[in-house]
Amino acid sequence: MEKELGNILIIDDDEDVLFAAKMLLKKHAKNVIIEKNPKKIPFLMNNDTYDVILLDMNFSKDITSGKEGFYWLEQILERDPKAVVILITAFGDVEMAVRALKEGATDFVLKPWQNEKLLATLNTAVKLKKSYKEVDQLKSAKKQLEEEINQPFKEIIGESQAIKDVFKIIEKVAQTDANVLILGENGTGKELISRAIHTQSHRKDNVFVGVDMGAITETLFESELFGHKKGSFTDAKEDRTGRFEVANKGTLFLDEIGNLSMPLQSKLLTVIQNRQVTRIGANKPVNIDIRLVCATNMPIYDMVEDSTFRQDLLYRINTVEIHLPSLRERLDDIPLLAEHFVKTYSSKYRKSGKKIGAAALKKLQKYHWPGNIRELQHAIERAVIMSDESSLTPDDFFFLNHKPEGQSNDQENTFNLDEVERNVIKKAIDRHDGNISKAAKELGLTRASLYRRLEKHGL
Repeated sequence: MEKELGNILIIDDDEDVLFAAKMLLKKHAKNVIIEKNPKKIPFLMNNDTYDVILLDMNFSKDITSGKEGFYWLEQILERDPKAVVILITAFGDVEMAVRALKEGATDFVLKPWQNEKLLATLNTAVKLKKSYKEVDQLKSAKKQLEEEINQPFKEIIGESQAIKDVFKIIEKVAQTDANVLILGENGTGKELISRAIHTQSHRKDNVFVGVDMGAITETLFESELFGHKKGSFTDAKEDRTGRFEVANKGTLFLDEIGNLSMPLQSKLLTVIQNRQVTRIGANKPVNIDIRLVCATNMPIYDMVEDSTFRQDLLYRINTVEIHLPSLRERLDDIPLLAEHFVKTYSSKYRKSGKKIGAAALKKLQKYHWPGNIRELQHAIERAVIMSDESSLTPDDFFFLNHKPEGQSNDQENTFNLDEVERNVIKKAIDRHDGNISKAAKELGLTRASLYRRLEKHGL
């Protein structure tokens, strides 16, 4: 053991015992403090903390009864209820030592002790003390977390009327089990809203499970959401619990639900209606009790008209709808958001004291933010990293500058297919003043296909 025992306090009126103990333990402890006068215990405890206290049971005033030992044990535990106290006692005092254990002592050692046994006892005691500290830290962390959770909408920054309207809806719907559909552009904070609903609900002590539906392939859909039994298909090497089962008693958040194909929509609808899932390869369904929150940035009502999204599924998932405003609709919140992100990334990249100037904020409020809050967050992060000044200026956001109309764009000369597709789609939408139906018709696409490409290119 190398300095594993931390701070050790030894109280015994026998100087030989103190000397022997210190010589043994100084190789294994950070500090070994010895004291022959037990009356100094209050002073010693007020001035330092100890991982273990070794306390003699009998002192010169009362050689055999152990009363002094019990008295000082009580005094130690009164000052520190979680103090780890090991009693030093003679062989004939074992019965008295057992009584002391009942009164709060951690263990006892017999005089004369065996060095290895004493070290083993101390090592165990130090681990116990460490566990006490960890429990206290966990309790403090839990209390702080609960206090933060109980602050409504703490993670959602904004004071504009548009976001306040969203808060009002959350307050009304959170305590119910109504299914919620969150609509809004990419980067508006749909997952944050879903988590706010969960933390304000009666399910807040249970799990929140988020699933990006756009990232799940058709072949893995059932396995991911409903689970499977071992051997049910080639790669099923063990049983797997699906996301619906994992979210039981809690909240299940299905993001980008507009990306699901019609066959997958049908399977999802069946599960939502029956409140049961059946794992692949299993015969017996499993009952589920979840709060369902879904989200999409796609025009889901237009998709219903185009027969690319099931109307009955839409009815199931949108008992209550929340429309998240774009950042363009809440420009008054940009200063608050910007200051929050500056503080976050200044801390992350060790650039303390960095601020954002009024001119820079004015520039941010004039920008159209197609990527919404997520784009603002990335812009601030980049500016914090690159800036050497204490205050961010408009020049730190040069990459947000608009190109003057008519100025040539190097992207127009690109042969990258993704860039070509993006530019053509953008031109078609601009030509038709944002009319998706007309743009889709000119591009030879369905509305749903165009929406998927708009999402892909961040338009």
